[in-house]
Amino acid sequence: MRPSRNVPLIQAFSAVLKARRLALGLTQEDLAGLVDLDRPYITMLEAGRKQPTLSVLWRIAAGLELSAGDLAARIDEQVALASRLRSSS
Repeated sequence: MRPSRNVPLIQAFSAVLKARRLALGLTQEDLAGLVDLDRPYITMLEAGRKQPTLSVLWRIAAGLELSAGDLAARIDEQVALASRLRSSS
């Protein structure tokens, strides 16, 4: 299966992941340890170079102290914000 080409969604996920991690005062290493992933993978997720599987998304949400639904809602808000910014420029 090919990876998604939905660039706005990938960018929104990356932005939400990084912002929430920083808001919790976590390093990439801290988050990686909490969710049993490698730090370079977290780096690639935050850079938009990798996309998580569904099971990894659930683990990341838990590591960020969110439900998967709350994480998805934040990503959706970020997508909408980016869309508004693009249409106003």
